[in-house]
Amino acid sequence: MLGLGKADISREDIPKTAPKAMNAPAQIRWLRAENWPHLRDRALALLPFYAGLRVGDAVALDVPDVRISARKGLLIVYGKGGKIREVPIHPQLRQPLLYWLDERRTWPGAATTKALLLNRRGGRLSARAASAIFTAIAQAAGLEDPATAHIGRHTFVTQLIRGGEDLVTVAELAGHARLDTLRIYSQPTDDDKQAALRHLTVDR
Repeated sequence: MLGLGKADISREDIPKTAPKAMNAPAQIRWLRAENWPHLRDRALALLPFYAGLRVGDAVALDVPDVRISARKGLLIVYGKGGKIREVPIHPQLRQPLLYWLDERRTWPGAATTKALLLNRRGGRLSARAASAIFTAIAQAAGLEDPATAHIGRHTFVTQLIRGGEDLVTVAELAGHARLDTLRIYSQPTDDDKQAALRHLTVDR
């Protein structure tokens, strides 16, 4: 019959795709990128990758926020809303930070500002300048897709979640206030969907 209006059929919600993260080959190219002109840039590039920092978190770090002892290390991160979190320093991040802290002493402004990451004029490195450094490193690494601090952070979170770590722990490390925000990382990526097609029968 006509005139009954639209059929009352419920639609299933389509799960969102996981946030863009670097795949394994891209991660290796990122870590091996040679065209990093300053030790500062290497430390900056590894902060999202090994500590899950946003670009704003990274440039906001002060020297006293990097606490490295003989055996352990800790980052004191001031995130969104003034929330403070402690992130252990990964072994692969420890040495780049130490190298940069040593070289930092020779940079302009080292004695007058607490900022961990300095620009060439001796001030705090801006988020915009930091983002440009990420772009330059990605180009030097020959990555097919653009790499940003946010993608480095997504890579950090994705690896932890897919590695089976507890969501509460990951949320604490990444500075997420809500666990629901992290659940999307367990959704399939575009690469996962493409790989799933390998199971289909083909006529050779």
